[in-house]
Amino acid sequence: MSKKYDITFIGHMCYDEIKHFGQEAKVAPGSAVLCGAMVAAKVGKKVAAVVKMSPKDEHILQPMKDLGVDCYLIPSEETSYNRVVHESENMDERTMTLIKSAGIIDIKDVPELDSTCVHLAGISDTEFDMALMKGLKARNYPSLSVDMQSFVRHINPVTKNHEYSDVADKKEIAAMMDKLKLDVLEAKLLTGTDDLEKAAIIIESWGCSDIMITQSEGVLARVDGKTYYEKFSNSNVSGRTGRGDTTFVAYLSHRLDHGIAESVKFAAALVSIKMETPGPFNGSLEDVYKRLKEKHS
Repeated sequence: MSKKYDITFIGHMCYDEIKHFGQEAKVAPGSAVLCGAMVAAKVGKKVAAVVKMSPKDEHILQPMKDLGVDCYLIPSEETSYNRVVHESENMDERTMTLIKSAGIIDIKDVPELDSTCVHLAGISDTEFDMALMKGLKARNYPSLSVDMQSFVRHINPVTKNHEYSDVADKKEIAAMMDKLKLDVLEAKLLTGTDDLEKAAIIIESWGCSDIMITQSEGVLARVDGKTYYEKFSNSNVSGRTGRGDTTFVAYLSHRLDHGIAESVKFAAALVSIKMETPGPFNGSLEDVYKRLKEKHS
């Protein structure tokens, strides 16, 4: 009998070199896949990760495997390497450079897994193309989702810097997805407004009925024509990197067996804990429920 997964993540594994303002740079395994899979596994979901990377770096999958995540490796010559430099104490001001990329993921390399949710967890436009998304849509998963940073972040071919711009296929992408994730900067680029609700309503008109937008203060969800919002409760932002990935996956995980409003609160509580410590979410389900009761009731 084939394994049944709650959530399958697809994307690159990578090394993140992060330099905070006034500090030495530190290198550690990262990626939207890692952030997401660690969250989903820690809250008790059955998780798969389909990752494109160099087999020589396979050891960096171990933290996911230790939590019971089944990893499927698509071999590439290189493992992606991303540099993040914070030029000031404002954690939202950062320059990101993709030093190496594992390259576009081909649909024929993605195993056909039995999964309730499939989430395309990318960090730039070097991971997914329309052929992959159309191929996944044709597999008829109950929920297919994507983070729009995977398209808004274009890699400059000369500098290798992440450069933000509008996406020509944004309406077609939205119409293919059951759920869509953005942050406020991406929402403004795609819709022309940084008003979270107005942006979500515009994206909703493109054909996606479940949209999440994060900003530094909190998270908005627009589902089936109704808007939900919850403020974050973090005491610091030392773990800012991965905020959006973590928020969306906490929401996606909780939505499998809870209501929308409760899931938005759960996501805000979990990511608030994550933002207080660098790296992927390292708390427990008990920690999240404690934060929920204290700050998000």
